[in-house]
Amino acid sequence: MKIFSKEQIYEGDRLTAERQNITSTDLMERAGTQIFNWMHARMQGAQVPIHVFCGIGNNGGDGLVLARHLILDGYSVKTYIINYSDKRSKDFLVNYERIKNTTKDWPLLLTDAESLPEINPNDIIVDAVFGIGLNRPVVSWVKTLFMHFKASKAFTLSIDIPSGLFVDKPVEDEDAVVYAGFTLSFASPKLVFFLPETAKYTVQWEILDIGLDQEYTFITQTETELISKYEVLPNYRPRDKFSHKGLFGHSLIIGGSYGKIGAVTLASKAALTTGAGLVTNYVPKCGYQILQTAFPEAMVITDASEERITAIDYDIEPTVIAFGVGVGQNTETVKAFETFLKTNKTRLVIDADGLNILSKNQSLLELLPPESVLTPHPKELERLIGSWTNDFEKLDKAKAFAEKHKVILVIKGANTITIFNNKQFVNTTGNPGLATAGSGDVLTGIITGLISQGYHPLSAAIFGVYLHGKAADIAVDDTGYESLLASDVINNIGKAIVDLFAQPEHQEVAQQAPEAQ
Repeated sequence: MKIFSKEQIYEGDRLTAERQNITSTDLMERAGTQIFNWMHARMQGAQVPIHVFCGIGNNGGDGLVLARHLILDGYSVKTYIINYSDKRSKDFLVNYERIKNTTKDWPLLLTDAESLPEINPNDIIVDAVFGIGLNRPVVSWVKTLFMHFKASKAFTLSIDIPSGLFVDKPVEDEDAVVYAGFTLSFASPKLVFFLPETAKYTVQWEILDIGLDQEYTFITQTETELISKYEVLPNYRPRDKFSHKGLFGHSLIIGGSYGKIGAVTLASKAALTTGAGLVTNYVPKCGYQILQTAFPEAMVITDASEERITAIDYDIEPTVIAFGVGVGQNTETVKAFETFLKTNKTRLVIDADGLNILSKNQSLLELLPPESVLTPHPKELERLIGSWTNDFEKLDKAKAFAEKHKVILVIKGANTITIFNNKQFVNTTGNPGLATAGSGDVLTGIITGLISQGYHPLSAAIFGVYLHGKAADIAVDDTGYESLLASDVINNIGKAIVDLFAQPEHQEVAQQAPEAQ
């Protein structure tokens, strides 16, 4: 699913009106009616007090259309105009006149924090104060109104985006943003629904189709895409009846050190479970018996050293190489990695201490083959690209880093974001159970296993992140979040692949807000 920028949404509105020969007021009527249809389908006439708070721009105009339809259908509605400026949009004024002609109970004009209405916990708040066009701080009395919403504990439905939330810059004052229980978003979700600092402002979201021009939405390229089953399914590579293991590549996992052979075990199990034809582990001698016992399906090559990697020397021809899981940062290991990079031409997946070695020896980044996949968690990312002050700066720095070094950057966390060629792909699977030891090693193995089979590294990263999260989502049905182990994720990779082809029992469009992993 494409995530449009606000400029692209504005252009979509303009072209829709032009190509469908309708006015912007007609498009607003369509949007407000869709919101009403959504609410009416769920409320079925229930007489719950509904407070519709409308700004004086187009978001407020949407709210006025909704309020008018609610009134005409007999709902218990109070409408308020948040008079934060003396400027009004044209379409707001049109719909203000329409609602005045609909009811004798005209919208109440709010101009300060002294006359805020009483809102009870069982009421419903509709937030239509600010839309995506907000570009300046919220005035103090409107901030007080938003705090009043939160204190009331009433269910809050935001229109398009929680008011006070910017689509393209960070929040400066958390009290100046509406905390929405649900957001009905036009055209596409907003990137801020998925970022760690701003996801908390909406618990759930859903897209409302307001009939934007289909040609425009189809051909318009976006910087950000949201990845779900329907985005990864076309990339799936089915197997032919006469397939054999030689067709699915040979993954080499280089890593491990004394006491950390488990990381290699998890990565290699994940690679083979995802479909790699062959997996070989390159580990210190201390890992030989462990791996031959714990994972007999994999082959093992050992370093001359008992406890760490001191040289990387093998006589196989791997399709893809993963480096870093459990490897440590010993001086001999760093030197071995540098020597290896100077001659290696095979595609790489780098994680854990491999990333830490690169961050401390950034000249080695120039030796990485193009389209190498790097999978940092937030602290590893900070070591690579430097610190940031907010999520937008983090993404900008990550894109610049990926572009400079021609790598694919997988930023792990809730809604893991994969970055390549100035595009970002936001994942929708996964849960807080993944905050457990070894889950990153499993992801490394999954991505490695996909590249081994012939998936392009970018497709492998996007697909791998999806499968990793989906396997965890399936596993927690039995384990719960706290008891999920990395091994449970591996054991459910197959179910995650099978689920790609499962038909849902019912269509569920609403999306749960991201949770920390």
